[in-house]
Amino acid sequence: MNLENVDGYTVRRAVNEDSCKIIKLLKQAAQWIKGKEINQWRFLLEGNQDEEIKQDILNDKTYMVLNGNEIVATFTLLSEQSEWDRDLWGDENSSKSVYLHRLAVNPSYMKKGIGKSILDWVQNNISGTEYLKLDCVAENSKLNNFYKNNGFKLVGLTDGHNKYQKLIK
Repeated sequence: MNLENVDGYTVRRAVNEDSCKIIKLLKQAAQWIKGKEINQWRFLLEGNQDEEIKQDILNDKTYMVLNGNEIVATFTLLSEQSEWDRDLWGDENSSKSVYLHRLAVNPSYMKKGIGKSILDWVQNNISGTEYLKLDCVAENSKLNNFYKNNGFKLVGLTDGHNKYQKLIK
């Protein structure tokens, strides 16, 4: 996956120097979600995943969507299961799946189709895989509808999280 464009925005892999900006954006998004009284990502506000986020950046798993120098969105793609994925999906060592995590859009860029464009970009730019998988809090109806409207199939519920996948072969 190389440097490309999503609707005029630049997509590139994050580097270590981007860690603070990405964590800040994720916390902004988590605060926005909390303000809407949606129970999702509260753990991000407590800093519980800062080290994991930094490690995913160092491992070239995290991407940034930029408008010039401004960060518009971020997302992480894992070709191997994280501990969270194993807990939710079970052990899928032989699976040809990619797991999407921490897709967040800067609140000032919301409602412009960027989330959908990112999902399209991911599907068009990953290879050697059959499924794109993700999860979200089951009670977050807006996010659940977003994934359903973008062709993801609800395949289960584990610990209050809906599991979605999309065949991308």
